[in-house]
Amino acid sequence: MRRAALVLAALLAAAPPLALAAPAAELVRRLPAEEARQGVAVDARHLYAVDNSTIAKYDRRTGRKAAVWTGDPERFAHLNSCAVIRRELVCAASNYPAVPMRSSVEVFDPRRMVHLRSIPLGPQPGSLTWADWKDGAWWAAFANYDGRGGEPGRDHRHTTLVKFDPRWRPLASWTFPPSVLERLKPRSASGGGWGPDGRLYVTGHDAGEIYVLRAPEGGGVLEHLATLPAPIHGQAIAFDPADRRTVFGISRPDRQIVEMRLPHGLPE
Repeated sequence: MRRAALVLAALLAAAPPLALAAPAAELVRRLPAEEARQGVAVDARHLYAVDNSTIAKYDRRTGRKAAVWTGDPERFAHLNSCAVIRRELVCAASNYPAVPMRSSVEVFDPRRMVHLRSIPLGPQPGSLTWADWKDGAWWAAFANYDGRGGEPGRDHRHTTLVKFDPRWRPLASWTFPPSVLERLKPRSASGGGWGPDGRLYVTGHDAGEIYVLRAPEGGGVLEHLATLPAPIHGQAIAFDPADRRTVFGISRPDRQIVEMRLPHGLPE
């Protein structure tokens, strides 16, 4: 009996801590944006609503549409998300729901709203849904799905985060913990990015939630720290570059960009 108790104690000590429920993200405002179907990007003056083959630029203050880029759907089948990084609009693109999965990074000039270049990624562990830049490296999520858009032998449990060098060569990878995968299924990680606290904030395809994660050094399994209720319907999110507690997301059913504030006192 004593030995069994010791074994159980050892197993509990080795197990990762359970993610905590956290205060909800606070709704600030909603802005109508017909193109808000996949996600949103943000810079100091504008918001960028992302659709499959379209990116619309909106004035942050007035909500007025300033410009629209529309691509050929044959070439730009599925823009999943965009982020303003080093004065460029860097977008994660895939051929979803076609298989085998193919992904690329599509780069735009956000000032002129023109396409600059494509970066094909070659074979990857899924379909690219979002990318961010941190500490001199690219961080990108590759989605896997149950059913439509998925490949035989892989499902949502194969969703993967990969760290790349500046030339998009892989350096390390992480899988997602069961506590997050259970909430993502049958879809995957649709949005994400690094927060001001050095933790990863990830969204799914539909749920009004943001998952706060930590990436162990060198790869492995991401640690699920907290789940934040949020006034969104999944999809890609973006941090305000000037106020990193302010996050933008979308409500896909309502065709809205959603501005919200992260709560204080998140779990460490």
